[in-house]
Amino acid sequence: MSASVLQDTTLLARDLPAPAPRFSGLPRYNFIGGHNDPTQIPIEGLVAAAASVLRREGSSLAMYNLAQGPQGYPGLRAVVADKLGRHRGVKTTADDVLIVTGSGQAINMITRLLVDPGDTVLLEEFCYAGSITRFRAAGAKIVSMPVDDDGIRMDALEKILADLKAKGVRPKFIYTIPTIQNPSGSILPLARRHQLLALAKKYGVPIFEDECYADLVWAGGAPPALYALDPSQVIHIGSFSKTLAPALRLGYVVSGWDVLSRLIPLKNDSGTGALDQMIVGEFLSNHFDQHVSGLTAVLHGKLATMIEAVEREFGTHVEMFKPQGGIFLWLKLPDAVDVTKLVKPAAAVGVAFNPGPEWAIDAATTKSYMRLCFGSATKQDINDGVKLLARVCYEHTGIPPRSDNVINR
Repeated sequence: MSASVLQDTTLLARDLPAPAPRFSGLPRYNFIGGHNDPTQIPIEGLVAAAASVLRREGSSLAMYNLAQGPQGYPGLRAVVADKLGRHRGVKTTADDVLIVTGSGQAINMITRLLVDPGDTVLLEEFCYAGSITRFRAAGAKIVSMPVDDDGIRMDALEKILADLKAKGVRPKFIYTIPTIQNPSGSILPLARRHQLLALAKKYGVPIFEDECYADLVWAGGAPPALYALDPSQVIHIGSFSKTLAPALRLGYVVSGWDVLSRLIPLKNDSGTGALDQMIVGEFLSNHFDQHVSGLTAVLHGKLATMIEAVEREFGTHVEMFKPQGGIFLWLKLPDAVDVTKLVKPAAAVGVAFNPGPEWAIDAATTKSYMRLCFGSATKQDINDGVKLLARVCYEHTGIPPRSDNVINR
């Protein structure tokens, strides 16, 4: 193959990310990303939904946005409004829903709407890496909000807001994942939700609520969404990536028309994939509760397996933040362990994990943390992969000195 003209790097724009490597397949023990359980994809249900909706409405694919406007397929928007009403306490209609290409597009659009270089935004000290990256790329100054086992510490947040106000700084928003926080898996209690809303109102700061994992809560549920408690202060986003399938790039924004009318012009993609919207709307309109109930039961069982494996292999040398739902286990090794130095040797034996610094505002304070995804791995792979990870950790750090109650040598 002849050399590309773009091998002349002087033609490239500034500040590009590093070139992508060729994809060579997923590792055997894949504990990274937001993958879900392949056995829980409702294949026959999706096939039936596709046949039904295509026979009924397939001719509308001839038109951009199905000739139904830029907010997305009405059937899917109705599913969003219905499930938020029944499960998250949100009183809304399809008119307040904008379908987007995954929640990542929603984050991009809201960032574009609100953030200019130099603006300040507030994030939980441990937070979704994709949001941290997007906000930094937009030139935002990120202020870290301290958290504990129940999420944002309101005493710390009040001090941060007061200090910023004294400096003449009004943050553009408070970004939070209050229900199944990523990576910690915590749920912000109802009392703190009311405190958060009160502080946001006092200081005139909007709240950007990310609820991508809120459908995957273990038994007992969660408090109402922040948007349900005060929609005038909150922009709410969610996703079907974790509820149904990541490859079906479908997310949503819920807000009033004053916000949606500003976001729609920023969605310059000629519309999110219409066929995906039609199929998912058709399937979930009839099967949402049944599907999510079965999926969460499977995921909860995998979490139990991963916790047992980590306890068995790392013993007292690990601190786990046991999640209340979702697909991730956030854990901390002794301070002497720098997990970033374990990434390559672990990959060499087929184990992939997310190092903590990628999921924190202050990377220097989280070198001993890691995030493990248990969504797609089998229980056997969880057991085998965690055992291999412990072996790699011991070989490079001397920790843990004992695994499965056997002294490492």
